[in-house]
Amino acid sequence: ALRDTGYLDVAEPFAGLRTQGMVVHETYRDDAGAWLYPEDVIRTEAGVVTKDGRPVSVGRLEKMSKSKKNVVGLETIVETYGADTARLCLMSDSPPERDLEWSDAGVEGAWRYLNRLWRLVTEPAAPFSPAPVPEARGPRADAAFRLVHKTIHGVTGDIEDFHFNRAVARLRELTNTLADLDTAGAGTEAEPGVPEVLGFGWNVLVRLLAPITPHIAEALWQELGQTGMIADAPWPKADSRWLVDETVTVVVQVNGKKRGVIDLPRDSDDRAAEQAARLVPAVEAALDGREPKRVIVVRNKIVNIVG
Repeated sequence: ALRDTGYLDVAEPFAGLRTQGMVVHETYRDDAGAWLYPEDVIRTEAGVVTKDGRPVSVGRLEKMSKSKKNVVGLETIVETYGADTARLCLMSDSPPERDLEWSDAGVEGAWRYLNRLWRLVTEPAAPFSPAPVPEARGPRADAAFRLVHKTIHGVTGDIEDFHFNRAVARLRELTNTLADLDTAGAGTEAEPGVPEVLGFGWNVLVRLLAPITPHIAEALWQELGQTGMIADAPWPKADSRWLVDETVTVVVQVNGKKRGVIDLPRDSDDRAAEQAARLVPAVEAALDGREPKRVIVVRNKIVNIVG
């Protein structure tokens, strides 16, 4: 089955699998030199102490080891936060080739994100629609729509390359963009395409998140009014038309020194780029009425005015 998905393309069944290199955590010792479990210590303004107030020596980050007791019981985390939170925390911290530093803050952050995602989908500020996204969209809706397709493309590649932390980062970025669009769409002057982009965006995000947090993804899939299981739903496909921005941010320089930035339509001709660059106030001040000796345009990147 893995070979059919493309995750394994070799003869040996385990040749393509990867695991986290090391999970590391601080070590703790009491005043008698005995090792302590992380749950045996508490942090106060005065420092780290045992639960009965005795001082604790905090050691360096080391590979989790039963002998040094710097281990975290996943059973406790699952019982407190749920399996999806534990999975998301592990996936979002670092790639497989690097050590993972376990922290309570990371678990809390993953838990807060999943709770926020649940509220955004089940208690939206603006209604969203399952209808196809219209061609005529407002600027915010269009930017969010393009980001959905970029996220599909990016997450698909990240999962294939085992860069799960990048995939999680992209999903968080898309969540923030859809949340902002949701808030903007709740206004009386909501722009065209917002309900449809929100419906499309949340549908895609939940499917992309399913391999990482399958339980909440399945529940959100039902909340979105979908039939069947999300595990049987097709993987989203990115439309290449929306992977490239219509505008680019170009740096404006005078004699090689940055004076500002301008937004231009992608692949603007050199003359249009020069005219826009010369209207930047800092450029006008630097030239002080003089005509430039020449203008160097690196299309979609830099306009350098030599005066």
